[in-house]
Amino acid sequence: MYNNNIVKLKMNRIFVILICSVLVSCRTHEKVVYLQDAVNLKTENTPVYQGIEIQPRDVLSIIVSSTRPELSMAFNLPYHSYYAGSAISSSMYTQQQLGYTVDLEGYIDFPILGKMKVAGLTRDQLSESIKQQIIDDGQINNPIVVTEFMNFRVSVLGEVRTPGLFFVTGDRITIFEALGRAGDLTLYGRRDNVLVYRIQNGVTHEYRVDLRSTSISQSPVFYLQQNDLVYVTPNNAMAARSQMNENRTVGVGFSLLSLVANIVMLIYTLSN
Repeated sequence: MYNNNIVKLKMNRIFVILICSVLVSCRTHEKVVYLQDAVNLKTENTPVYQGIEIQPRDVLSIIVSSTRPELSMAFNLPYHSYYAGSAISSSMYTQQQLGYTVDLEGYIDFPILGKMKVAGLTRDQLSESIKQQIIDDGQINNPIVVTEFMNFRVSVLGEVRTPGLFFVTGDRITIFEALGRAGDLTLYGRRDNVLVYRIQNGVTHEYRVDLRSTSISQSPVFYLQQNDLVYVTPNNAMAARSQMNENRTVGVGFSLLSLVANIVMLIYTLSN
């Protein structure tokens, strides 16, 4: 009878440990999984990407080409060579076309066409506007105009594996792509409270998004803009950990040792 009671007590302990493990696992799953409410074959009405607008201080590459290079050449800025490397060698020099810096009033000075208002336009709209002006002036009948951002960059900071400043080719990057470039969130990053700081017309806007919900596709910061700052906030465990001083760290160390010792004793008891 006594042995039966001991066996029942051990079985109850094992059952409690298993239940606790399952509950902890489920809770952790809820905190770290992205897009948890996604449903198979469900359609999300993601806003159509319209491109970002040019802003003052942006640097633009604008290249005009045609079947007659001697005509389009007059519309293009020259290339300049710059040195890259630690040893002086002709192979260390590379060429890059000069760019147009948008002034504080939103203008650039374009060859032949003169001063142009570009702020507020997308790069496709600007390309079409320049193309039409060249045609209307009778300069070139069939020009091809390509506009690109030369300084499109976003910053990703906080609880990510490789925080930093990332340059973007083109003008389209989602918040997930930016986090992917930063190596994804650490386990200490809050998926439900990611901040995006955006400056528009001299005003700083703050957005909070939940990466665990598919509704993020409706957010105005799902597509990032130039100079956006993405900050991943730490969870409570990391925040508490960062506040510990040296004395508290020692105390926690002893507490952890005590916890480990209790677990070892429990395992020993269950095994006998």
